[in-house]
Amino acid sequence: MLALSRNWWAVAVRGVVAILFGLAALVWPDVTLAFLIALFGVYALLDGIFAIVAAFRAARRDLRWGPLAFEGVLGILAGLAAFVWPSLTALALLYLIAAWAIVTGLAEVIGAVQLREVGGGTLWLGLAGVISIIFGVLLILFPSSGALAVLWVIGVYAIVFGILLLVLAWQLRSMGEQRPAL
Repeated sequence: MLALSRNWWAVAVRGVVAILFGLAALVWPDVTLAFLIALFGVYALLDGIFAIVAAFRAARRDLRWGPLAFEGVLGILAGLAAFVWPSLTALALLYLIAAWAIVTGLAEVIGAVQLREVGGGTLWLGLAGVISIIFGVLLILFPSSGALAVLWVIGVYAIVFGILLLVLAWQLRSMGEQRPAL
């Protein structure tokens, strides 16, 4: 948790990127499928890169880095898939996003459980993971809800997820400020 508290800013950046992605999805509901794919691709790539950075920093400090690395690789793969196959149908994109959200959520829940041994702040990571899983399952259960409805769900999900990451970043920053300098 000490490594995470030192790198609280990386969690905050992930939160801001998620919120910006969510706002863009809500502000431009008439967005084309190609733009949605590109927007998702950029978001997933950035989220994956920041998760990989956090995993490397955790590994350097002999902390558990596996769930972060797994989440990062999945984010990067999901983002690349969105760019390599831009002609994906809305349904295929929906399932890609759903799978990414479920697997990312599972990695976050696992990370929260593992970090529980170390200290606070895991509630927010676990909650973000649970919300990701619920979001992914809802997308799978209701695929015919239409692209516009899915866009709104994606936007709201990204904003809530981003807010939870910002709360976690704030807690991590506070933890880092409370620890004595080494």
